[in-house]
Amino acid sequence: MSVEMLSESVSQFGYPALFFTLWLGIVGMPIPDEVIVLSAGVLTSLGILSFVPAFIATYLGVVSGLSLGYVLGRALGAPALNWISKKKGMSRHVDRAQSLLERYGSYALCISYFLPVVRHVVPYLVGIGKMTFRRYAMFSYTTGFVWTLVLFFVGYVVGDNASDMDAFLKMFTQDMGIGVAILVVVGVAGIFGYRRFKASKAQKQVVSSNQDPDC
Repeated sequence: MSVEMLSESVSQFGYPALFFTLWLGIVGMPIPDEVIVLSAGVLTSLGILSFVPAFIATYLGVVSGLSLGYVLGRALGAPALNWISKKKGMSRHVDRAQSLLERYGSYALCISYFLPVVRHVVPYLVGIGKMTFRRYAMFSYTTGFVWTLVLFFVGYVVGDNASDMDAFLKMFTQDMGIGVAILVVVGVAGIFGYRRFKASKAQKQVVSSNQDPDC
């Protein structure tokens, strides 16, 4: 989807156009998420959209689309995986998603954001694996915010310059994307570690307060 096409959609339907083009990507529309998010930033830089509502609509479209995959995977189980695998060219992406989950566990949700197509498959798989929604949201929504913000801001700064956008996309989905993914993984791991530390400390304090003083 080009900037011009997205601009026409936004002119007709407003901010919901951003949301639904990203949300529908999960159900088979051949729309590159990266291009849409960048284009949203471009339209904002041109004054067609306002920064805050455009970013919110874009972010919600990204995480809602992926969350739909999680819900379908959790509700349908194995048939959801069979449906994905039968789609043309999807088997290798399913294999890669499974490999990521086997190697990195929940952190595969963070890494997969920077891997086109794979990012749509991983939510199905963790849903099938019955990951709790709270855990899914913690990993997916945090990374999704960073991923969307980076692409949106680059589109805003670069503007309607196709050559610069193409060069950035190539870099972002390769070297830079992996670097950002690692930073996000470290950040999420730090949050989980800190929360566990606080919970453990609080539990020790409760146990200590319940113990009778020595006589």
